[in-house]
Amino acid sequence: MPKMKTNRGTAKRFSRTGGGGFKCAQAYKNHILTKKSTKRKRHLRHMNQVDEADVAAVRKLLPYS
Repeated sequence: MPKMKTNRGTAKRFSRTGGGGFKCAQAYKNHILTKKSTKRKRHLRHMNQVDEADVAAVRKLLPYS
């Protein structure tokens, strides 16, 4: 049986946590930043935990992480 391939787009966006979940960057921090407040942009810096409902889908795309 051949090896499974890792989805490279997913690998660049998600990383594994110690507890078996995944973390990813928050959305809405790429462009049109002038109208967003400094507080809002500061809070978007932090990483997000992937929701439990989506972990199975991310795990399927990242079989070896």
